[in-house]
Amino acid sequence: MTDLEKTLSIISKKPIAIIDAKFSLDMFTPIDLSVSNTRLKNYNITSAKGCQDYIDKVLNDSNAKIAFGGYLEHRSLYSNTPSFNSSVDFIRNIHLGLDIWAPTGTSIITPMDGKIHSFKNNAASGDYGPTIILEHCINKIVFYTLYGHLSISSLEQLYVGKEFKKGEILAEMGAPEVNVNYASHLHFQIIKDLQGNIGDYPGVCSKADVEYYSTNCPNPNLLLSLEV
Repeated sequence: MTDLEKTLSIISKKPIAIIDAKFSLDMFTPIDLSVSNTRLKNYNITSAKGCQDYIDKVLNDSNAKIAFGGYLEHRSLYSNTPSFNSSVDFIRNIHLGLDIWAPTGTSIITPMDGKIHSFKNNAASGDYGPTIILEHCINKIVFYTLYGHLSISSLEQLYVGKEFKKGEILAEMGAPEVNVNYASHLHFQIIKDLQGNIGDYPGVCSKADVEYYSTNCPNPNLLLSLEV
């Protein structure tokens, strides 16, 4: 384990809420959006509707309200997005964050004290849409958390350095037409080194780069402990 991973794993011995508290942990279910999931062949998950149809099916079958998962998942979800497929040797399809699939407008809760590092509407096809990055310092270790696919209103009244305490409402999930045509969800990612990025950071990488990015972007579940 890296120093950051050790720090994340000891922040809390209990699951950390990151969305509206009305959704208790017993309402969560894991979801598999990987290329190895044969159930996906009946759904066009590259469209917001097709993806939502599959999510709804999983939630119904599991008697759940919220679906989550996706860290280091090899996905076909991005196969129709040109920026993810710039060449045969550089196909980005390994997901670097944890997705929480929930209704549009669901509140996103700050999981630990932090301050605004940057924010931006990444509106290009296949991107995050409205995005917030928080900066944290715990045990003298500085790191960042990224929140993507938000509503436009989530970026209002923000400024660099604005502080948020653990448990405060940070943002809300955006609709597909705002979050660049994805089914409504939060992309949550932990980042050690932002590499100079402002309001943005890669959330998907190529197989060739996964060793670097998996170290720079550790598993968000080390912090959240979303186990059901």
